[in-house]
Amino acid sequence: MTGPTIAVPQRAAFDLDPARNEADVRARAADLPESVDIALFSEYALTGFVADNRAFSGAISRERATDFLASVAAENEFDLLAGYLERDGETLYNAAAYVRPDGSATVYRKRHLWGGESAVVTPGDELVVADTPAGRTGLLTCYDLNFVGDSAALTDERVDALFVVGAWPAAHSTNWRLLCRARALDGVRWLVGANRTGSGSISGTAGTEYAGRSLVVRPDGVVAAALNRGERDLVWTLDRDLLAEQRAFVGSVE
Repeated sequence: MTGPTIAVPQRAAFDLDPARNEADVRARAADLPESVDIALFSEYALTGFVADNRAFSGAISRERATDFLASVAAENEFDLLAGYLERDGETLYNAAAYVRPDGSATVYRKRHLWGGESAVVTPGDELVVADTPAGRTGLLTCYDLNFVGDSAALTDERVDALFVVGAWPAAHSTNWRLLCRARALDGVRWLVGANRTGSGSISGTAGTEYAGRSLVVRPDGVVAAALNRGERDLVWTLDRDLLAEQRAFVGSVE
């Protein structure tokens, strides 16, 4: 029995330029096949990011992010997940919103901040699970992959999939692939990772190259499909029977 079809439109982002990012995300979503049930965009996909006070100029409200994603979801009749820099008063969060065509939304705020990000971004304080066509799905962002305790907690939540948005640097791309495989395997679940590609686009980010290499990992830790660094679409259908078979094999959750 097949499951939902997932798409990752892998793309570069435009740092601190929400309008340009929104136009690009809308165009990429419209080009996806009609069979798609869920589209995943990367960390900070709607805003880009820079690790200094200029970040405030590119941040957007949760309402703007979810309203925009709801409009794109409704136009294309599939669910959407995308990261963005969220401004709540004078506080910034690294957020990812999972939004459905009816406008309902689940938002996750990244809990584990990387490097200079912590100078301007406040960490979130809770793990988040969304109901998706892939089943109960844990939402993670980039560096969260390193934390086995979070993976264990999501295993206790009996999730069927992990959706990971990333802006993983190219210099550490081997670790991105390794950790995505590990997090799928240690919880016996599907993992879909949507990672940024290209390079930073403004002063302060221009030297950063992003890994791309978005991927789908099976519940046995095998990479089912992956991209390199091009701005291309990854489309894959998850197999519910494969998930059930692997869980039965290892004696995991039913």
